[in-house]
Amino acid sequence: MLIDKKLLDELCAQAKASPRLRMNYDLRTSSADGSQRMLNALEMGTAIPIHRHQDTAETVIMLRGSVKEMFYDITDGTAVKTAEFILKAGSDACALQIPKGQWHTLECLEPDSVLFEAKDGAFVPRNENDEFHAK
Repeated sequence: MLIDKKLLDELCAQAKASPRLRMNYDLRTSSADGSQRMLNALEMGTAIPIHRHQDTAETVIMLRGSVKEMFYDITDGTAVKTAEFILKAGSDACALQIPKGQWHTLECLEPDSVLFEAKDGAFVPRNENDEFHAK
């Protein structure tokens, strides 16, 4: 499969038309494929809650545009930002490895941003303990 400008343009158009202002494109070879690999097209204003993946690390690589990835510690119902990283396609900082269990979110900084995401193992939906909700 070729990941080219045409595919990225189509995915970005779908993200713009989506109420969530983002669109995923599954890169698994079949439903039996036990990996998690996808493209994620993001538009400015998309809202991604602070969350974590307790059983997997996550790798993100910017293919187009830029995002700000933020890490948090959660203590007593409070989220405290501990780090932030600007990832920009084609720059010196274009990718990030998010450790297993790390609370994080991102903010889209440019229209038509697309990142590649990969996680260990098969998809496991987040549960209520994996999303931060301020008290």
